[in-house]
Amino acid sequence: MRETKLQLPLFLSILITLFISVVVLASEFDDLAEDNYSWLNDEDDQVNMVQSHQSSRRKCELSAGKWVYDQSYPLYDSTCPYLSTAVTCQKNGRPDSDYEKWRWKPNGCTIPRFDALKFLGKMRRKRIMLVGDSIMRNQWESLVCLVQGVVPTARKRVTYNGPSMAFHAMDFEVSIEFSWAPLLVELNKGPENERVLHLDLIEENAKYWRGVDVLVFDSAHWWTHSDKTSSWDYYMEGQSLFRNMNQMVAYQKGLTTWAKWVDLNLDPRKTRVIFRSMSPRHNRENGWRCYNQKKPLAYFSHQHVPEPLLVLQGVLRKMRFPVYLQDITTISAFRRDGHPSVYRRAMGQEEKQHLREFSSDCSHWCLPGVPDIWNEMLSVLL
Repeated sequence: MRETKLQLPLFLSILITLFISVVVLASEFDDLAEDNYSWLNDEDDQVNMVQSHQSSRRKCELSAGKWVYDQSYPLYDSTCPYLSTAVTCQKNGRPDSDYEKWRWKPNGCTIPRFDALKFLGKMRRKRIMLVGDSIMRNQWESLVCLVQGVVPTARKRVTYNGPSMAFHAMDFEVSIEFSWAPLLVELNKGPENERVLHLDLIEENAKYWRGVDVLVFDSAHWWTHSDKTSSWDYYMEGQSLFRNMNQMVAYQKGLTTWAKWVDLNLDPRKTRVIFRSMSPRHNRENGWRCYNQKKPLAYFSHQHVPEPLLVLQGVLRKMRFPVYLQDITTISAFRRDGHPSVYRRAMGQEEKQHLREFSSDCSHWCLPGVPDIWNEMLSVLL
């Protein structure tokens, strides 16, 4: 009994000493992690933003901030040879140009100005592919124009492969690609020429995504078209054909098919996947809400989160593969001044007298313009 009484305090003393050591080490580790913690460097924090159920310690939330007028912008002009006519608003006669001079300033940090040589150096011997609809094509043209100025004419070219096109910076062995897949899943013709959207088939599109180092996806606008502008006549899932289905239910099913393909076919050690949130439209009042707008909105009377974004977040949370959600919806919603509106094509003097007779595009973006900022954010994420 005496031996026990003598040993017990010694045993407790050892336990207490060990406990204090663990606490001190844990504290030092936390301090070290906090000192080095940066959303720019911590890959896990980047790619798991949507999938993490824990509170984030990111020092900079890219989607919270304000638009700042910056005379040093734009980073290129509308003579860039890779721009579609529909987005070269200056060449098409838009009389104002201030929409080109706004940059996005997050509350907790500054997004670095796009550096073409640095970007190409980062992407050396890699393929980056932007997959989606015409607004993703909008972003692809922006990215190509941001980098092409530092590449000698003889050392750059564009190639085509099915629904994909690629800009090659040959000295860097970099390809910047766009792959047309506005719904991600397959849209095919049926036996009687009806258009069938297969909610559970994707390989015809996905075969072009294999072997790519960085994949950037978007898909939302085509899913929300009205019955009159819908691109399909029927939905199909398995052997079942549906004439009608709630749009967001269909969208969730299509995204789930995409998510399963990514989970099963991609290796996160080899491929980086980013999903860019939906680009906002400013086309109320019959498409004239963006006409003649010359400044960003200063604030929102109420914050609205689009339903497709909520559906997307729900699908990403269930994935095993780490996907980063690049949220450009809120920041772009301020920019009703950035759309082509009626300046989608060059017009003669007489046509300019009757602008109201032309349709107004409040979905796509003038270039240079808003998608350049999306690509500055993308460069930071990579």
